[in-house]
Amino acid sequence: MKRPTREELEAAVTRTIPDLIAPDLQLLLVGINPGLYSAAIGHHFGRPGNRFWPALYASGLTPRLLSPYEEHELLGLGIGIVSLVDRASRAASDLTREELIAGAEALEVKVRRYRPKWVAILTIGLYRQAFRRPKAVIGRQPEDLGGARLWVLPHPSGLNAHFTPAMLAASYAELRRAMQDEE
Repeated sequence: MKRPTREELEAAVTRTIPDLIAPDLQLLLVGINPGLYSAAIGHHFGRPGNRFWPALYASGLTPRLLSPYEEHELLGLGIGIVSLVDRASRAASDLTREELIAGAEALEVKVRRYRPKWVAILTIGLYRQAFRRPKAVIGRQPEDLGGARLWVLPHPSGLNAHFTPAMLAASYAELRRAMQDEE
């Protein structure tokens, strides 16, 4: 699997990544939007060094470490991935507040349609802004989303230096335990 060239990364700004979703999943993970690297390769959380895949494995949500190229195996585990905003960008800060709010509204429609049991938003800042919950904290949210239990996880990007890999794994494992407790 070759790394995208600079030209491929620049062209990726016009791309989206299809939702990885199916009806009645156990868990729907919601990222902010595709980064240019992920859009260029066509897979969620594709940038080398992104801590998403290791956090899923270390938390026990997956039985082995998957690569972005194996993302479809998540469906067999009852897990899906979608982006709040479809368009790729260099950074999440390139997104407007309006895009985030519209993405939250579209996500609720998607959740009602596909009926996952749990939805996990992968960043507290995104959740606070898109869902207009400025005081929200990481973990279980008091409200549901479209009939699904709602959880907020820390963002797995390496740029999120506040959370070490061990802290990410522990946070994701807390969600896994909550899901098991409510089965």
